[in-house]
Amino acid sequence: MRFDVITLFPDMFNAIKDEGVIARAIKKSHLSIHTWQLREFSNNKYKNIDDKPYGGGAGMVMQVKPIRDCIHKIKQSNPKTKVIYLSPQGQPLKHKLAKELSTFDSITLLCGRYEGVDERIIEHDIDMEISIGDYVISGGELAAMVLIDAVSRQIPNVLGNADSLNDSFANNLLDYPHYTRPEVIDNQAVPEVLLSGYQANINTWRAEQSIKKTQEKRKDLLYKNC
Repeated sequence: MRFDVITLFPDMFNAIKDEGVIARAIKKSHLSIHTWQLREFSNNKYKNIDDKPYGGGAGMVMQVKPIRDCIHKIKQSNPKTKVIYLSPQGQPLKHKLAKELSTFDSITLLCGRYEGVDERIIEHDIDMEISIGDYVISGGELAAMVLIDAVSRQIPNVLGNADSLNDSFANNLLDYPHYTRPEVIDNQAVPEVLLSGYQANINTWRAEQSIKKTQEKRKDLLYKNC
């Protein structure tokens, strides 16, 4: 999997390229992340990539030409890349979508800033808009990192243990409770079933707890199973 990221702040992505699961996956060549500084595609001496909005209003709008030229450059070597714009107007990033995106060979992520991008980019150059939630953040970079992490986990061999994929939302259910040593602390004990050694009983308990947690905390997920 190849990720190309169009951004004004490429150094922000060092956080995931240099640490954790994503960094290990890059070292093992399971995926790659390439950042593109959008200002390098500006055609003016000040390297501006934004301008005032037609019709007035607050903020600035990212211009068509720098973005379009950057996408064109990326597509010269990856013509089939899927171009995704991180936007509060996009479809929500859910587990099912992350799994679907993990089947692509190449994804290009456009990180917006200011008031967003010129609508003509969305109409002509974008394959998909994706949102990470119903709230506003300062730019698309953090959203892009969330998407990269969520998608990368679904790529074969990225996680050390395939069982790690059986996490919250895998079956529209929240994860079951987890415990580790010590067996008792401050009069709080690990459930006896987890100490029994009977895996069938443990699996049944975990399934029951997963449903119970979902009923208590995210009942809306259960309706998706109907």
